[in-house]
Amino acid sequence: MKRLESKTVVITGGAGGIGKATAQKMIKEGAKVLITDLDKEGLKKVSEEINSPDLFYIAADVTDENQVKTYAQKAKELFGHIDVFFNNAGIEGEVKPLDEYPLDVYHKIIEVNINGVYYGLRHIFPLMKEKGGSVIITSSVAGMGGTANVLPYVTSKHAIIGMMRSAALEGAPYKIRVNTINPSPVDNRMMRSLEEGFAPGEAKAAKENFEKSIPLGRYATNDEIAALAIFLASDESSFITGTVNPIDGGMTA
Repeated sequence: MKRLESKTVVITGGAGGIGKATAQKMIKEGAKVLITDLDKEGLKKVSEEINSPDLFYIAADVTDENQVKTYAQKAKELFGHIDVFFNNAGIEGEVKPLDEYPLDVYHKIIEVNINGVYYGLRHIFPLMKEKGGSVIITSSVAGMGGTANVLPYVTSKHAIIGMMRSAALEGAPYKIRVNTINPSPVDNRMMRSLEEGFAPGEAKAAKENFEKSIPLGRYATNDEIAALAIFLASDESSFITGTVNPIDGGMTA
């Protein structure tokens, strides 16, 4: 039997590398999946590449609560009950000292990485209460320690761990499990942006330095992050809730 047979899933940040890889793997494991993202063309491309009757998409800005209500309503219309919510959308911002950080970028990170996660919980939770389910929130190893020059990103990733823990306690009576996944650097677009930000014009050297900080000596792949999300989405993790789950090649060891 497939691990997610007949489960219904909503994934935010569905046009990004982790979102796409997770949607693809979850469908292969038997799930029906609704992906959402601000990038409508990106969603269309992902839909064409996965090419499955079990994949649906809707464009939405997670910082706009009315648009979050819209994707939640779409999920309700498609599936009724939601079994899995991969609350994954996030942005990295810029690399700047805290006293020079552009305030508009700071506020955008807070809007996407904290408020967007909260709005998702607020409107998907009611669709899970009848039968229970699993919520997976994408945090980061940045949510487990400090990193200079990316204070807003680090702050946001710490904040959603606290959000997860409170939501896990509120969800428990309804058999809703809530956990975070906390990746180290992942080999995707976000890290290309951060590499350039930390070492302008020397992104390759920045990547090599990041890799040296990881005991396994490399970045994670999108598929590896997706594999952890699938485990937390599946009944194999039925007694796991309120946990922080590093997937970091030993980086936090």
